[in-house]
Amino acid sequence: MERLQKLISRAGVTSRRDAENLIAAGRVTVDGKVVTELGAKADIEKNKICVDGKPLTFDVEKVYILLNKPRGYVSTAKDERGRKTVLDLVNISARIFPIGRLDLNSEGLLLLTNDGELMNALIHPKFQINKTYIAKVTGAVTEENLEKLRAGIELDDGLTAPAEIYLLDAETVQITIHEGRNRQIRRMFAAIGCDVKRLKRIAFAGLTLDGVKVGKFRYLTRAEVDFLKKNTINHSG
Repeated sequence: MERLQKLISRAGVTSRRDAENLIAAGRVTVDGKVVTELGAKADIEKNKICVDGKPLTFDVEKVYILLNKPRGYVSTAKDERGRKTVLDLVNISARIFPIGRLDLNSEGLLLLTNDGELMNALIHPKFQINKTYIAKVTGAVTEENLEKLRAGIELDDGLTAPAEIYLLDAETVQITIHEGRNRQIRRMFAAIGCDVKRLKRIAFAGLTLDGVKVGKFRYLTRAEVDFLKKNTINHSG
């Protein structure tokens, strides 16, 4: 017996966090009965588990994609407001989901997969997966202010972890963080009186955008997938 959110994630439907939202919304059934309790468990050998009426399957071929996301796309599988999603850029038959998110107006490297176990590992805080961005910033972009971000700065949801920051020119900053708070970089710069006009993720978990044009994607190599797993799933013990 395993928790439903873990099984949903393992089946590649979505992350555990989003699986909890599916359960709470009444979109999950076990043997035909709606289950909304987050602590509920099931047995894949004995129970029929469905999300939105579709049974979970655990023998689906795993897919790993690196997308160069343009601005103007939301990082979800579907959008209730009818906006364009990153899946509109990846026309494949497999049911895949983004690992983490980039804001509507942010761009750059985004991974998509149906491997729930790897998805959860890459967004789990304990692995401290690095994400590097180039930010076009206006305001008081001084070394004194940047040093505050390097040390960690207080936001409304707590102190940030130290960031690695380089000033590339008067309005361009390269910043590396390992946390994944909502709109974190924009809020960090706002805390020092700056406004992020453009934000692009150029690296994630050791992967880069090399060779991938804006709006295009490529499949990860076996070596890249093994590297990601080695530094997360296989390193968790």
